[in-house]
Amino acid sequence: MKILELPVEFEFNGQKNYIYPSLIILNNELTLVDTGYTNFLTLIENEILKNGYEMKNLKNIIITHYDDDHIGSLYDFKEKYPWINIIASEIESKYISGEMKSERLVQAEEMLENMPNEEIEFGKWFIQQLKNLKHVSIDEKVHDGDMILDNKCRVVATPGHTSGHISLYFPCLKSVITGDAAVHENHELVIANPHFCLNVEKAQQSLRKIKKLQAETYYCYHGGKFTL
Repeated sequence: MKILELPVEFEFNGQKNYIYPSLIILNNELTLVDTGYTNFLTLIENEILKNGYEMKNLKNIIITHYDDDHIGSLYDFKEKYPWINIIASEIESKYISGEMKSERLVQAEEMLENMPNEEIEFGKWFIQQLKNLKHVSIDEKVHDGDMILDNKCRVVATPGHTSGHISLYFPCLKSVITGDAAVHENHELVIANPHFCLNVEKAQQSLRKIKKLQAETYYCYHGGKFTL
């Protein structure tokens, strides 16, 4: 079993950016963690193929939480590879499937009301991005402490950034896939953009929780791999 970091390069506002979805390889089966923005399917596929793996072996997609840079291409993956088993927390699955309006959209609409004029255009654009996301039903809903992927991976509830956010702990690899519970910034693990955190206090508790696991490697979606 191993975890691969998939560096995906893209341009935003004229600047070069990266996200780092993770690929878990177990018994020749692949599990992708998070799917990038909308239209990122090909970018992610290319990274998987570049590492010598075949898309026909993609068995699962795990979504850490509902945010446009994590679920943007989920619908496209499910359309192209209909056999994929999609896994998310019970809380986040309600937003991903469209049963409930997402917390992020509620937050964005509330923030728009008090935005300075120069930011309103971006605020409206961001809301539209969220509204354009296509809903996908979740096949497997997980909870804190659940063991998945042949009991090699423990689901760790890490609320704060969103209320149903999960991270993934692999005891045999001494590794954690953090989602947005931690970002790698200036050679340390910190909470993701506090401006977007739905509950900063809980986000800080969740960061402490995954640090206590004393993993040697933290796979951060933003900032990339952090090794102790």
